[in-house]
Amino acid sequence: MGALALEGKVSVQLVVGRIGRPHGVRGEVTVEVRTDDPDLRFAVGASVATDPPGRGPVVVEGRRWHKGMLLLSLEGVHDRDAAEELRGTMLVIDSAEVEPLADPDEFHDHELIGLAVETVSGEAVGEVTDVLHHGQDLLVVRRSGRDEALIPFVKALVPVVDLQAGRLVVDPPEGLL
Repeated sequence: MGALALEGKVSVQLVVGRIGRPHGVRGEVTVEVRTDDPDLRFAVGASVATDPPGRGPVVVEGRRWHKGMLLLSLEGVHDRDAAEELRGTMLVIDSAEVEPLADPDEFHDHELIGLAVETVSGEAVGEVTDVLHHGQDLLVVRRSGRDEALIPFVKALVPVVDLQAGRLVVDPPEGLL
């Protein structure tokens, strides 16, 4: 996935879905949904970029839910063989297309990844490389010459997130780092 610098901000491709197996003989594909707004991302008429880029963009011609699975009909894909050729294709959007959250204390994962991490005393800790969602949100922090650290993403432990400065501040209890 690529990144593009725009006015000092990094724009990245975000995966919103992955095309799975064909469904039926008329070219419908199953989609593993990876977005919280499939109605917007996969609206009829929507053009969606792909990874690898040579397989798209794809244009949604029709969509329906079947037994909890999203099925899409795509422009130009009218048989099972054509649908099979798209299997495994990631459906992506540019992070610039994602609306900012209304709550100033909530962030999209892509906004946090890449931020420098430092302690409240100013000591450099590392860089956020991922955000895990396992009951509690966890920041995965790569530390130079050390194991990764998992930091619960709660206000008490992460009192400052400064997207403009590209950093977040942690106040870890003894033994967390």
